Amino acid sequence: MHIAFYAPLKAPTHSVPSGDRRVARLLMQALELAGHRVELASGMRSLDAAGNPENQRVFQSIGAAQAKLLLAQWQGRPLGERPELWLTYHLYYKAADWIGPQVCSQLGIPYVACEASHAPKRAFGPWQHAHESVTAAIAQADLLLAPTSEDIACLKMVAGAGARIERLPPFLDQAPFVEAALGRTQARAELAAAGALDLSQPWLLAVGMMRPGDKLASYRELASALEHLLDLSWQLLVVGEGAARNEVRELLERAAPGRAKFLGLRQAEEMPAVYAAADLCVWPAVNEAYGMALLEAQAAGLPVVACARRGVPEVVRHGESGLLVPGGDTLAMAFALRTLLTDPERMQQMGAAAVSYVRREHSIDGAAAKLDLLLRQVVPGRTQSVSLQAKP
Repeated sequence: MHIAFYAPLKAPTHSVPSGDRRVARLLMQALELAGHRVELASGMRSLDAAGNPENQRVFQSIGAAQAKLLLAQWQGRPLGERPELWLTYHLYYKAADWIGPQVCSQLGIPYVACEASHAPKRAFGPWQHAHESVTAAIAQADLLLAPTSEDIACLKMVAGAGARIERLPPFLDQAPFVEAALGRTQARAELAAAGALDLSQPWLLAVGMMRPGDKLASYRELASALEHLLDLSWQLLVVGEGAARNEVRELLERAAPGRAKFLGLRQAEEMPAVYAAADLCVWPAVNEAYGMALLEAQAAGLPVVACARRGVPEVVRHGESGLLVPGGDTLAMAFALRTLLTDPERMQQMGAAAVSYVRREHSIDGAAAKLDLLLRQVVPGRTQSVSLQAKP
C-alpha cells in the first residue's frame, strides 16, 4: 500500500531530537516493515505554542496551498502510483492538520490519525480555530489510533459514525538497545572517561529537553526528590538541552551538589549506549502522554522510577519493570529510588524484566503487524494482510 505520511507537530526529518520525532520515525519504519511504501507528504510544522489565532489562519492558508500542490502532483500520476491512504501522526489543538483532510476528500482516500487528541476545553479561547480544525479532522477520520487509553473517551465524542478507534501501544525497535546492553561494560567505561564519572557508583539517568513548562516542572520535581538521597552513593546523568538549561543546572546543583553530570543533547543513535551505561532511569513525567524515554530505558535493561501520570502506567509495569509513584509526590519518588539503590539485586531483576516486558508488549514487529491489519481494513480491496518483511 502507498501511504502519505504527515506529522504536523514535528516532521520526522526535523533536526532537533525529541520524543515526537522518534515516534514519527518509528511509525514510518513500522509501516515499511509491514511492506508498505511510505511517502512523506509534507514537512510543514503547524505548531502554534502561544495560541495566536492569526498564526492559525496563516497555517491554514499555507496548508491549503500545500494541499493544492500535492493534489496537482498526485492527480498527475497513474492511479497505481497515487497514495491510497493518508496517515497523520500527533494531531492536537496546538498542531492542527491543515493539509490531510483536504487531500483525502479530493482523492477519495481514507484519512487515518495516530495519537490524535480532542480537548473540549479549547473550544473557546486562543486556540479555538485550530481546535475546530482538529475536531473536523477527527470527525472525518476512518481510523483513529490511540497509543494509550487516556484520549479514547474524548475521541468518541467527535469521531464519525463509521470511524474505528483502536489502541496502538507505544513501540520501538528494541534491537539497538539490546545490542548496546551487551556492550554495557565498554559503554560505561567510555562514558566515565569522557565525563569524569565514578564507575564505582550507581548511575541514575534522566532524559528530557530543558524547556519552560512541563519539562522544567519535571526537573523541579526530580531535584526535590534527590534532596532526600544525599546519604546514598549515586551520580545523575542528564541528557537534554534547551532554553531552561541554566535553571535546570541550578536546580540540580542546589539539590545535590556535584552529583549531576550533564551530557547535553544526544542524537537517537547515541542513546542506546547511554541507556546501557546507566543503572536506573528516573523521570517525573509531568503532563507527558507516556514518555518514549521510559520505554527506551527499559529496552536497554534499565528499571524505571516515574510518576503514574497519564499514559505512563501503560509503558511501565509497576512492580515488574519499575516503580511508579503518585504524581507530584517527590517523597514517594525518593523512597522508590532508595528502595532500588539499596537493593542492587532487585534493581537488576527489574532491569531484566523490563527487557522482556518491552519485547512482549511494545515491539515494532507487533506494531507493524497490527498497523498492517488495521490499515488494510479501511482501504477498499485491501482486506488481505501480507507477511512482514524480514529485517536486514
